[in-house]
Amino acid sequence: MLPADDADALDWLAFEQAGVLTTAQVTGLLSEGAVRGRIRTGRWRSICRGILLTGNGRLTRDQQLWVAVLAAGPGAVLAGVTAAAEAGVRGLHREPLHVLVPADRRAARTTLRRLPIDMPAVLVHRTTVLPESHRQLARPPRTTTARALVDAAGWAAGVDEAQAVLAAGCQQRRVLPEELRAVLDVLPRAPRRHLIGQTIGDIAGGAQALSEIDFLRLCRRHRLPAPDLQEHRVDAAGRNRWLDAYWRQWRVQVEIDGAHHMDAKQWAADMRRQNDVWTSGDRILRFPAWLVRARPDEVADTVRRALMAAGWTPTSPLRHPTQK
Repeated sequence: MLPADDADALDWLAFEQAGVLTTAQVTGLLSEGAVRGRIRTGRWRSICRGILLTGNGRLTRDQQLWVAVLAAGPGAVLAGVTAAAEAGVRGLHREPLHVLVPADRRAARTTLRRLPIDMPAVLVHRTTVLPESHRQLARPPRTTTARALVDAAGWAAGVDEAQAVLAAGCQQRRVLPEELRAVLDVLPRAPRRHLIGQTIGDIAGGAQALSEIDFLRLCRRHRLPAPDLQEHRVDAAGRNRWLDAYWRQWRVQVEIDGAHHMDAKQWAADMRRQNDVWTSGDRILRFPAWLVRARPDEVADTVRRALMAAGWTPTSPLRHPTQK
């Protein structure tokens, strides 16, 4: 709710920052005695050293984000999965909160260790490269979606998580592969830089999900020709379809099935689509996504046999997925 027309500077500042203020911001607007009185009577909360809440309830999500930024000190911005989630990317970890600060200053480590029970943990990262083009105009301040996803991939616990974050941002149309590439180009020391660059290339080549990225990696490792991804096709009923992986030269198709394909209705639809493929003259292979990750050698051997049966030989030149 907007402050009243006659609201003072303190009311407007509290409105802009979801009720979370630093003691430095309050200085000059209220006396120390007035601040202590509001805390003593329970009107305000002391969240941690230097951070106040102009209320006495549990912290909301917006307030938690403001606490993280303000407690980390001047120049701090939300970053990684936290910033990406604020930009609308779904399916990311909500905790801990990630904050990025300039490398030439130190975050208030003691403050960040003494947070109340209704405040998530805060991880502080440092950077020497944070141009204005990587800063999103938002409240609380955060990095752009592209910078957030590149950082999140670098800070992820493992390779699969790193690739899944990048794929999610592009699949949900929150960022374009070329935007991710532009960020990576100015971060020469980014963690997992090679992996991130390769994943961006895979996504730009048509991979829409982690399972498809895993499949491309499998093809490279086993020296199989690179397929076209998300190939458009119109089925026998006139419906638009996109093939997960397709080798046009040998008319071999691979479909990578997620868990939703186990649903009875989806299973029946998959069978009808598979029949359409076979009657058109193509060969089709189906693999559950978990098998691509858990038994890549088995999947690669099956794909190799299907391609060889269709006329491919291991001496055939490998081609890039974007080549037709």
